[in-house]
Amino acid sequence: MKKLLRIFAVVWGSLMAAQVADAQLLSKLSGDLTGLLGQTGSTTVIVQYSQTPSLLDSLLLDLLGGTVLQNLTSFPGQVVQLPIANLLGLLGIADVSYVTPNRPVLGLLDITAPAVNAPAAWNLGYTGTGVGVAVIDSGIAPHPDLNGKNGASRVVYHQNFIDGPQQDLYGHGTHVAGIIGGDGAASTGPQYTRTFTGIAPGVNLVDLRVLDVNGESTDSAVIAAIEEAIALKNKYNIKVINLSLGRPIFESYHFDPLCRAVEAAWNAGIVVVVAAGNLGRNGYATITSPGNDPEVVTVGAMKNMGTITRSDDLIASYSSRGPSYIDLVVKPDIVAPGNLEVSLLSPNSTLAAEFPADIIPTSYYSNGPAGTPEYFRLSGTSMATPCVSAAAAILLQKNPSLSPNTVKARLMKSASKQFPLTSSTTDPTTGQTYTDTYDIFTVGAGYLDINAAIASTDVANGSAASPSVTWIPASDSAYMVIGSSAVWGSSAVWGSSAVWGSSTLVNGTSAVWGSSAVWGSSAVWGSSAVWGSSAVWGSSAVWGSSAVWGSSAVWGSSMGVGDPN
Repeated sequence: MKKLLRIFAVVWGSLMAAQVADAQLLSKLSGDLTGLLGQTGSTTVIVQYSQTPSLLDSLLLDLLGGTVLQNLTSFPGQVVQLPIANLLGLLGIADVSYVTPNRPVLGLLDITAPAVNAPAAWNLGYTGTGVGVAVIDSGIAPHPDLNGKNGASRVVYHQNFIDGPQQDLYGHGTHVAGIIGGDGAASTGPQYTRTFTGIAPGVNLVDLRVLDVNGESTDSAVIAAIEEAIALKNKYNIKVINLSLGRPIFESYHFDPLCRAVEAAWNAGIVVVVAAGNLGRNGYATITSPGNDPEVVTVGAMKNMGTITRSDDLIASYSSRGPSYIDLVVKPDIVAPGNLEVSLLSPNSTLAAEFPADIIPTSYYSNGPAGTPEYFRLSGTSMATPCVSAAAAILLQKNPSLSPNTVKARLMKSASKQFPLTSSTTDPTTGQTYTDTYDIFTVGAGYLDINAAIASTDVANGSAASPSVTWIPASDSAYMVIGSSAVWGSSAVWGSSAVWGSSTLVNGTSAVWGSSAVWGSSAVWGSSAVWGSSAVWGSSAVWGSSAVWGSSAVWGSSMGVGDPN
């Protein structure tokens, strides 16, 4: 016993010594936590360990006044509340590898389905039937479009990970669910002139609520929902996770707890589809987390221009662009319709109250007497993401044995590569004109084409992790850097020009187009650009309470809701 106490005294002494910060210890602390040092009170953090926390780790955490709020299973970690004064002591625990705050996270069809060639899949009998899609969002309200032929709801499971009732009080998750799997029941019949059908109207939906009445959440809630989706994978045949949410990037994806959680789901055999973000008007390197993770399918938004045909569709000016901040991952992976999307209404929700003009009157789709509205219009990459989630479900209905890597690779390779070189749009509110260049960081591998995807028989026998990019100043050029285990470029099947298209590459090689758009001295690499203090990720942007993540940015009239640009 005396020996144990002596050992404990030595270890405790090292923890107290850790209160004197040094560079090695501080490297374990995320940059946005260092600003708390020296303050009073307590804080909630996500602690990543190099291995499963031991009994000694727990004892030392107790001595530091730490309380474990949540044990994580997607990676060795815990959500911990402790005094700010003991943050440095926490870093002195040998098994602690990285510590981040419990950061805030925000939530980011009659025409949509034909625009991505979904009816061709329906005609072959592929509607996603039997496939489970986990919607990690603000909840899913009851709606006739989400019932099966027997009248029972196809929302087969509900769970709440945040304060409040198991309802969609915000209105975002119900809209997302409708794009994935609404069957148009509330707009089908002789009196209806339009039918609003989702992309995979046969899927089962798993409702994991993480966004509150204001569309807000935390890292820990989202991670808990991802872990629950993994745990329920076999019970509900969960093959796809939809994450139409995100937050700023603070560190490399290797250390970001959201990225670590989505990778765990991917490795468990679940296709994870994530919104790119709605910050494209701020320029390049505006992808949000966890869309910066190379494994997941990251989705940008197109405008369907109010027509069924694909040929006139254009990129939405707000769709976030790559490469990802810090790691320079080539993102988005694919684009899909996301502008002015009509889907399911959650009555009395926050979004419906804030944007009543976007509630679709029954006269818009019915010749009958006025009735209770059932549909709502929203815009954003949040709306494009469920299109791709539904496409993945259709592929997995056809062939349940497909790996997430093959699903991602097929969706990317089969995507349409036909785009204009540029397009411009003018914001009617501000009068500002935005010019979009259709490069690899704007449209990724192309525009979702479900018909082409289900026709593909290509198999990815390796990783489909998105490549990164590097800038070579001597040659004034940029090149994709493909991981040694990745399928890209390994054969003619997955060659870079086949996947990303010759129009976004130089001569079909890994050289990235174009020098005057992304790589000019005043663009991504310029001192006044993304990396600059006054840009997207600078002190006056993400860190400011009224800036990028203010309600008028993410969900305001010029960004997230009803934006025709």
